[in-house]
Amino acid sequence: MSSLDMLVTNAQVVRPDRAEPERVDIGIKDGVFTRLEPGIDPSEAAQTVDARGLLAFPGVVDAHQHWGIYNPLADDTETESRACAQGGVTSSLTYMRTGQYYMNRGGSYHEVFPAVLAASEGRSYVDYAFHLAPMMREHIEEIPWLISEQGVTSFKIFMFYGSHGLHGRSANQSDFLMIPEGERYDIAHFEFIMRGIQDAREKLPEMADSISLSLHCETAEIMTAYTKLVEQTGRTDLRAYSDSRPPHSEGLAVTIASYLAHETRLPTINLLHLSSRKAMEAAMLMAAAFPHVDFRREVTIGHLLADIDTASGIGAKVNPPIRPREDVEALWDYVLDGSVSWVVSDHACCRDETKFGDPRDDVFAAKSGFGGTEYLLPGLVGEGRKRGLSYQQVAQLTAWNPAQRFGLHSKGTIDVGYDADFALVDPDKSWTVRAADSLSTQEYTPFEGMEIGATVTDTFVRGSHVLQDGQVVGSPTGRYLRRPTGRGPR
Repeated sequence: MSSLDMLVTNAQVVRPDRAEPERVDIGIKDGVFTRLEPGIDPSEAAQTVDARGLLAFPGVVDAHQHWGIYNPLADDTETESRACAQGGVTSSLTYMRTGQYYMNRGGSYHEVFPAVLAASEGRSYVDYAFHLAPMMREHIEEIPWLISEQGVTSFKIFMFYGSHGLHGRSANQSDFLMIPEGERYDIAHFEFIMRGIQDAREKLPEMADSISLSLHCETAEIMTAYTKLVEQTGRTDLRAYSDSRPPHSEGLAVTIASYLAHETRLPTINLLHLSSRKAMEAAMLMAAAFPHVDFRREVTIGHLLADIDTASGIGAKVNPPIRPREDVEALWDYVLDGSVSWVVSDHACCRDETKFGDPRDDVFAAKSGFGGTEYLLPGLVGEGRKRGLSYQQVAQLTAWNPAQRFGLHSKGTIDVGYDADFALVDPDKSWTVRAADSLSTQEYTPFEGMEIGATVTDTFVRGSHVLQDGQVVGSPTGRYLRRPTGRGPR
C-alpha cells in the first residue's frame, strides 16, 4: 500500500511564513499535507503530479463572496464554485442574510439557516462557509446558537441599509429587509449586534478569537443626499456613481463603527472592501485611536485592478463604487506597506438580464455587484509583482490572514497537518480577460480586455484535483466548514 495518496513534484512552494519559495515535493495523505521535502520517491505515492516548476500557493480563502444573491443559492453554489477553482480559491466564505435577494424570506435563522445549508449541500467544488447578518432583534438572540451549534463564527452589518437600498435610495426599509414591524435597522441595532457578539465571545472563551464582526462601511444619509445631487446633473456613468457614494461616506461610517466597537468592548472588527484613500485613512486613524480593538482591513481585487475609466462599462457597478485612479493607487500603497489584512473578490454573480436596467447605460438603473473570484489570485500575483508585492505577502493576503481571522485553522498555508489546499500558478504566463472564458455564469465582466500577468493552471482542494490545466474536473466534493475548524499542524 502506498504511504501517500498524491505526490506533487517540482513545485516552488510559497508559504506565508517564508520569504522565498522553496523547491520541495509535496506529499498528501487523507486530504492533508504529510510531507514537504525534496526528493520524495514517487514509488511511495498512488498518484504523482508534476508541478513543472510552477509556484504552489496556499489555496485562497476568498473571505467575501455572495452566492445566491441574484440566482438561486443551489445554482450559484455549483457554478460559482467552479469559478472559484479557476481563480485558485479553495475556500469560499459567502455572506447571507434574510430579506429581499438571497433566500428572499424573513424569519429566524433557526428557520432560514437549515434551508441555506440544504440548498448548498453537495453542490460546491470548493470548501465553503457562511457569514450571517443579524437583521432583527431575534437574530441577535440566536448568535450563541449559530456559533456553538451551526459553526458560524462571523457576522455582518450593512451600515448603509438605514435609508438606502442595495442599489440606491430606498423608501421602505421594512419591506426590503423583511424585519418585524416596529423594528429598525439603524445605528442602535448595530450597537446591540456588537453587544450580542461580545457577550457570546465572553461565554465561549475557547472560541473567542474566531468570532468577529464585519462591517460594510458607508453612511446612508450621506449617500442619499449625494445621490439626489448627482441625479440632478443627469450623469449616469461610473464616475457619477462614485460621486453619489463619496469616499467621506466610507470614512464617516468607519469612524462610527470603530467608536461603537470601543463602546461595546468588541475587539474583533473587520472593515470590509475599503475602496478609497479616505476610507483607509479613517481606518488607520481609528486603529491608532483604539489600539485595544483588533481591526482588520479588507480590499477587493476589483478595487485594485479597475478604476472608473478602465473598467468595462457600468457592469462595474458595485458597493462601494469603483473609484478614480488616485484611489486605486492609494489602496496599492496600503497593500504594499502591510496595512491591508486581506484581499478578496466580493464575488456576486449578477447575470446580464438582471444587472442592466433601462436604459442599459444608466448606472442608477443597474443592479450592484459582479463576479471576479476567478481573477483574485492571478490578478494579485500579476499586478502585485509589478509593484514589488512579494509572493509571501500574496500568500498572507489571500490565505493565511483570512483563514486565521475567520476560524479556518486547518487552512491558509502549505505545511504538514493542514488541509491539502493549493493552487499552481505560472507567474510568467499572461492572458487577456474575456467573459466568455470564465466558468461563472455571468456573461460580462468589468475586467474585459484587461491583461492579467499570471495564470492559475491547477487547483487542489484537500488533495483532490478540481482544476486541471485550466479546466474543472470531477464532481463537487466541497464541504461545509463548521468553524472553528481543527488547528494544524495535526
